[in-house]
Amino acid sequence: MDRSFYMGLAAASLAGQELGLITCGRILADETLQLLPLLDAAYEVRKSFHGNKVRIHILNNAQNGHCPEDCHYCAQAKTSKADIEEYGLKPDQEMLAEARQAYAKGASCYCMVFAGREASQSRLDRLTRVIGQIKQEFPGKEVCVSTGFVTPNGAQQLKQAGLDRLNHNLNTSQENYPNICTTHTYADRLNTLLAARQAGIKLCSGMIVGMGENNAGIIDVARQLRALKAESIPVNLLVPIEGNALSADPNLTPEFSLRVLCLFRFLNPQAEIRVAAGRELHLRSMEVMALYPANSLFLQGYLNAKGADNAKTLRMIQDAGFEVHGDIEEIQVSPDQSPALKNLHELRPAYSAAKTGQ
Repeated sequence: MDRSFYMGLAAASLAGQELGLITCGRILADETLQLLPLLDAAYEVRKSFHGNKVRIHILNNAQNGHCPEDCHYCAQAKTSKADIEEYGLKPDQEMLAEARQAYAKGASCYCMVFAGREASQSRLDRLTRVIGQIKQEFPGKEVCVSTGFVTPNGAQQLKQAGLDRLNHNLNTSQENYPNICTTHTYADRLNTLLAARQAGIKLCSGMIVGMGENNAGIIDVARQLRALKAESIPVNLLVPIEGNALSADPNLTPEFSLRVLCLFRFLNPQAEIRVAAGRELHLRSMEVMALYPANSLFLQGYLNAKGADNAKTLRMIQDAGFEVHGDIEEIQVSPDQSPALKNLHELRPAYSAAKTGQ
């Protein structure tokens, strides 16, 4: 494939042009399109708007479990049999202390996630108080909450409290939504995003790839988020937690996962694209390549699943020539150590086996 095609993708994206459906489909599925030139083209777009910076996000699972919804991918769903540690809403001071810890670790955005269907008035009042405390202590840092459905009035209250972002993922395409949840609809989620947008809150919304959607469904979500002008887009790769209804998708190869990230970058050139849950599991040894289309990631794992060791993630960012956006604790570099020498059993396995009679 002529290299001009790949650079044409970057040029069109940088010019604000929306790629056509056929081109989007090729990015995901055309085997004649090589991965490295695709990543290079996506990086040209990423670099134009975000340079070599990587934004760090840290999640606070402010409440775990006790959710009445039946989202098939979630360990906190009422139908999940996952063995999670359930607890009610954390006290204000605990959430504030965890915000301090997150910002000290270099997080540019601290996100509090609350299980449940919607933000009740009592929860909105509680959030108003906590957000106000965090913004007073850290006026230059961003706060994001994920608290279920929010009405226009609720969104206005959160905006007045100082909320920067509302997280509410579309998760999958409208067509596929009934296959992953029956207790609410795609339209319910979209309405919450519209309420936040109307209130002037930045949108954090993405999807979970690997839940039975087809390629057209992935494209639909990427285009919908473009239409919403979502400022932050987490691209999750399904984490198959034991006890959940959804199992692993064998099609989530490292290459396909990277193609999805490229698609989201081309369609949402200015957005913060975050390689989110499942990056370690599905990208494997190619994890660092995700930073060429994506400019953001999570530190300290996800809601219920652990992620990579913090030092390993920060080292990956540094080794690839990227920089963490904002202040961060100094990366501790272990001194060089001599490699361990092989013992006789490893050097002469047949001889060792004969000697021991194995």
